[in-house]
Amino acid sequence: MRKLMKTVDEAIAYLVAQAQTKAEIETRPLSQALGCVLAQSVISPVNVPPHDNSMMDGYAVRAQDIQPGLVLPISQRIPAGSNPEPLAPGSVARIFTGAPIPAGADAVVMQEQAQTLEDGVTFEGTVTLGQNIRQCGEDIAQDASILEPGQMLRPQDLALIASVGQAQVAVYKPLKLVTFTTGDELLEPGTAPQPGKIYNSNYTNLMALVSQLGFEWIDLGQVADNLDATKTALAKAAELGDVIITTGGVSVGEEDHLKPAVESLGKLDMWQVKMKPGKPLAYGEVLGKPFLGLPGNPVSAFTTFNLFARPFLLRLQGKTQIEPQSVWVQADFDWLKPGFRREFVRARLHNQASRTRAQIYPQQGSGVLTSTVWATGLVVIPEDTVIQKGDWVEYISFNEF
Repeated sequence: MRKLMKTVDEAIAYLVAQAQTKAEIETRPLSQALGCVLAQSVISPVNVPPHDNSMMDGYAVRAQDIQPGLVLPISQRIPAGSNPEPLAPGSVARIFTGAPIPAGADAVVMQEQAQTLEDGVTFEGTVTLGQNIRQCGEDIAQDASILEPGQMLRPQDLALIASVGQAQVAVYKPLKLVTFTTGDELLEPGTAPQPGKIYNSNYTNLMALVSQLGFEWIDLGQVADNLDATKTALAKAAELGDVIITTGGVSVGEEDHLKPAVESLGKLDMWQVKMKPGKPLAYGEVLGKPFLGLPGNPVSAFTTFNLFARPFLLRLQGKTQIEPQSVWVQADFDWLKPGFRREFVRARLHNQASRTRAQIYPQQGSGVLTSTVWATGLVVIPEDTVIQKGDWVEYISFNEF
């Protein structure tokens, strides 16, 4: 049985290889592009800043004019947004942060280093050419590429695009992801408890996870737990969406109808992945649309979505950087029973003796959803590995997801 299992790395590599970007390109205003994936390079039509400007409030001067004790008259006042006259020889200009440097000036002296008199100003110390001046194009040069395709647009990315004067951006049109719920044992939150029933947390889990990835989410609700209803839901999902994800029900039990339903409408690969939590995973096609079947236990669904579904979906949407970044920290726990599967343990970080250490939640069961709320990330425990306090371990923050 162990030989039939895929490793975590094998499963991720296989899924990513199946994800071919098919999204259409559309132009969106910046106000509607947050979380979308950039489809074309952004080329700056301007220099940023567009002109030499002052880094602070002070005086624009010719460095050669500055001499100890020499009083220089103020020939003009230059606020931000103005168009100054050339600096008259033997004078200075009162200037403010962000204001354009007048022609002829080659330095700015901060106001704290100036003494104002009735007939002008004098300056303390020496003046260096170019001091306190932001040069034209210092941040961005005209015709430079400032953002490359394949990155998910963050607030700072949108601000950068706005800084070069562009109000729109070309992005991949968000794909439509369809989900539905199976399982007669499930109750919707807000309804009264019933004997033998549990509340459906995976619905909310998937909804929130998908919304963070820039997809358009379509939910078909709860589907009756029989083969015909499951086939009907799958066919509708394939008609409405670009990709389908479900949790639970992909097994060989008499009450698990997803497997035969998917196979009747397309094809299905089922694996046992060498990991914990979340061993069972399914990938296939329904009427030509990709299908992902995640485990039903809440923590398993959460973990496998982030480790497997997330990189698959991001690559499908056109994103290039899909691997979460990890860091190495010291363990503040003992893990003395090595397992043959790679384990992803819910953990949080704290500082101790000037080092960042990871502590783990005491209950690591796949149904203990409270562990995902307590934790700030996952500690990766490799196969057949013992961990003792002080050992270095790999940690992936939930922020990476």
